[in-house]
Amino acid sequence: MALRVLHVIASVAVSEGGPSYAIAVIERALSDAGIVTTTLTTDHGRDEKAGEKRGLIDGDARAPRIHMPKRFDFYKVAPGMVPYLLKHVRDYDTVHIHALFSFAPVVAALIARIRGVPYVVRPLGTLSRYGVEQRRPWLKWLSITLIEGPILRHAAAIHFTSQSEWDEATSLGFDCRRGIVIPLGIEDPSTVAATGGASMAAVDTKAGAHPEKDDRRAVLFLSRLDPKKNVEALVDAYAGSENLRRNSKLLIAGAGAADYVAALKQRAAVGGVTDQITWLGHVAGAEKSAAFAAADVFVLPSYSENFGIAAAEAMRAGLPCILSKGVAIASEAEAAGAALTTELDPQSLARAISDLLADQARCRLMGQRARDFAVASYSTATMAKRLTTLYRSILTPTSAVAREPPR
Repeated sequence: MALRVLHVIASVAVSEGGPSYAIAVIERALSDAGIVTTTLTTDHGRDEKAGEKRGLIDGDARAPRIHMPKRFDFYKVAPGMVPYLLKHVRDYDTVHIHALFSFAPVVAALIARIRGVPYVVRPLGTLSRYGVEQRRPWLKWLSITLIEGPILRHAAAIHFTSQSEWDEATSLGFDCRRGIVIPLGIEDPSTVAATGGASMAAVDTKAGAHPEKDDRRAVLFLSRLDPKKNVEALVDAYAGSENLRRNSKLLIAGAGAADYVAALKQRAAVGGVTDQITWLGHVAGAEKSAAFAAADVFVLPSYSENFGIAAAEAMRAGLPCILSKGVAIASEAEAAGAALTTELDPQSLARAISDLLADQARCRLMGQRARDFAVASYSTATMAKRLTTLYRSILTPTSAVAREPPR
């Protein structure tokens, strides 16, 4: 009999960035592996006009989603999840919970435990130092003591997407003895492009530019626009480097809160680099693939990333990457010759970008190594196989799960 898995995540909104895309990839990969998958989430981000689901990441037709109405923004409270879980959680063999510090994972863990259904927790970066210490840290530590700590202690497994994420959570004192590292899978960009319904022309139109008439090298940032991503340092890197301004252009792809995006653009204007930066806005499907194709180098200067899905996608597309040390997969990518790691400050970023752009042979070699590394390390089939093994292991307590111990 096929395994039945319920995924619970607070949001699949476009505005949430990587986590929303990742759950869609997980749904498709598990469906391909024969796992009966359902996702319980909220309607956070949905555009209600004409009853459409705009603003949400599309899922897999084989993996139904249940969208419960969100009543409060704080904690993304959706009371309708409670009766659904009480009635149906035993219909599933296991529950896979994504993130913490939100209503959905808390009630899912509590009700699964009450009903005797094993659950897996994917912290999704919430157990990092940045995640704990930013945005009401005193409230988070209180919540950890009363809520998240017990959730972790009673989890059948804790799913980390990188060794770095596990190590950091352990260093902060979290009980991670039931941890297992299963990296996210990255889909073939050519497959995504074939189903995306857009083209390079669409990216050109968004940019209001004509790359074919511009011989400057292109540096791409692609991620959700949020203070955690440290885009300010990237803008300042261009403002402080005559070499970057003269020889390259910066493509910034991603969406965020309107006031924050406006502040970034104002920062660029004050720094005198408005003409060097193109704001692509949100890109997906073929537009995302086209943005990767238009770039020579990818950069992600985040303070903290529990995985770094955008960086893995860039590597899969054959781009050499410059990653901050806060990106969890940065050290592994650097060891594979697929990326350079850098500090968070503008000067370090400017130096790393300038040095890499100046050596085209090195860029080509790193790009090939990046593609090879991503294909070998972030296969969706491998992710699905390892998740299936995890699910079966927690349903058979006498069988051991092969887990990588923290280093």
